[in-house]
Amino acid sequence: MFTIAEIGQAHEGSLGMAHAYIDAVAKTGATAIKFQTHIAQAESSIHEPFRVRFSTQDKTRFDYWKRMEFTPEQWKELGAHCAEVGLTFISSPFSNAAVDVLEAADVQQYKIGSGEVSNFLLLKKVVETNKPIIISSGMSSYAELDDTVNFLKEHKTDFSLLQCTTSYPTQPKQYGLNVIQELKDRYQVPVGFSDHSAEVATGIAAVALGATLLEFHVVFSKAQFGPDVSSSLTLEETTQLVAGANAIAEALQHPVDKHSNNAFSDLKAIFEKSLAVNKALPKGHVLTFDDLEAKKPKGFGIDAKEFRTVIGSKLKHDLKAWDFVTENDIEHE
Repeated sequence: MFTIAEIGQAHEGSLGMAHAYIDAVAKTGATAIKFQTHIAQAESSIHEPFRVRFSTQDKTRFDYWKRMEFTPEQWKELGAHCAEVGLTFISSPFSNAAVDVLEAADVQQYKIGSGEVSNFLLLKKVVETNKPIIISSGMSSYAELDDTVNFLKEHKTDFSLLQCTTSYPTQPKQYGLNVIQELKDRYQVPVGFSDHSAEVATGIAAVALGATLLEFHVVFSKAQFGPDVSSSLTLEETTQLVAGANAIAEALQHPVDKHSNNAFSDLKAIFEKSLAVNKALPKGHVLTFDDLEAKKPKGFGIDAKEFRTVIGSKLKHDLKAWDFVTENDIEHE
């Protein structure tokens, strides 16, 4: 199961915090860690409607993006650290300039955020890297996804899609778990689930419904500041989710054949039961339902499932309480 711990801006612009997340995520068992690569000047302008007071530290959202930046050299250090601890290094670029930075840092896969799905300029830049791409469908209609998928297939790109709901935190009625199979059927590519619910159960449900990739936001503490904190899992919850997702993925790889129960022959002999009488009964007594009990093991009397065949039968001889009932003990009318 390919599990992706999304750090996003949870590092708060601190390089040390970003490195700390890499070490922490590696201990959860997740396959990959994902960052976002922002270059404020390249991705935003003064006309951006979202340029509002966002935090006590940042006057505008632009200032916030600026604070989230790392230098090209720092991105190289982060990429090297991911390799050291065995995590696949993924990032979402929000500009062509960010792709150049990530290429220099040896990013292994690209994630395209839902707001960039129709940004074919960026897609073309990423496609030219020849690296796998994960597309988030959060804000896209099928018509828009059709265009993007056609673009990627025309370029023979290795890509996958994520069902995603752009709502933070996502409520159960918004999960769109049904879309996982719809995406599979429509596009015939690997499909996963990008979760913003902050619930362990949601990701496990997605895997059970066929998601082969699972992305979720991770944060050290839900008391932290940040736009994604309310939609994130703690590291402890991440460990639970990864273990659960891997278990369900393994289960789906090993379907059980309910046509055969040969593997349980020995156990069935121990746990299944034979008919017995629950009281001392004399010869000639006509057995009733109230005379019968089922006792382990199977094979010492008539099978318990055949109880109807002995009701109304006469005993050939006395039986003590709790004796098994065999065919030799009864005569059928």
